[in-house]
Amino acid sequence: MSSDHPVSGVAGRYATALFELAEAQNALDAVAADLDGIRTMMNESGDLLRLVRSPIYSAEEQGRAFAAILDKAGAAGLVKNFVGLVIKNRRLFVLPDMIRAYKEILAVKRGEMTADVTSAHPLGQAQVESLKAALKVATGRDVNMDTKVDAALLGGLVVKVGSRMIDSSLRTKLNSLKIAMKEAS
Repeated sequence: MSSDHPVSGVAGRYATALFELAEAQNALDAVAADLDGIRTMMNESGDLLRLVRSPIYSAEEQGRAFAAILDKAGAAGLVKNFVGLVIKNRRLFVLPDMIRAYKEILAVKRGEMTADVTSAHPLGQAQVESLKAALKVATGRDVNMDTKVDAALLGGLVVKVGSRMIDSSLRTKLNSLKIAMKEAS
C-alpha cells in the first residue's frame, strides 16, 4: 500500500505509518479531524508554532506542552501516541509536513484533490463552501482545502490545486500594475 502514497521523506514515512494504523482501526476521519485541530492551533498560536519549530525546547518540555494541548483538544489515543513518538524522536519540527502528508494520502485514497488556499483574512464557512463548489466544478473532483491567512496579500486569494495556481491577491495585482507603470515610463 505504501507505494500508492504520494508522499516521501521523513514526513511521508510518519504520515504513511499513521495512515496505516488509522485505517486498521477504522479511524481515518477521526485522525484527520484531530490533525486538523492541531494544525488550526498551530496556525492560530505563534507560541505553539515556536514550540514545534524551535530546537531549544527539550523533548520533555514539548511532550508536556503537547499532552496538555491534545487533552484540551480531545484528541484520540492514536494521535496522542503518534505525536508522543514524533516528540520522542525529536521530529516535532516536521509535524506540519506530516499532517499535510497524511491529508494527501487520505485525499488520494478517497479520489479527492487538496487545494492550498491563502487569504488575506480568515474565510467564513459560506466562503469556504462556495470556493469548494467552484473548485469542484473546475476540477471535476471533490476538493479538500488547506487554508491559511497571510495579511501581506492585502486582499483576495491565492489558490493552488495540484500544479495550477490562481493568484488573485491584491498584492500581486498591485505589483503587476507597478511593473506596467515602470515599463510605460
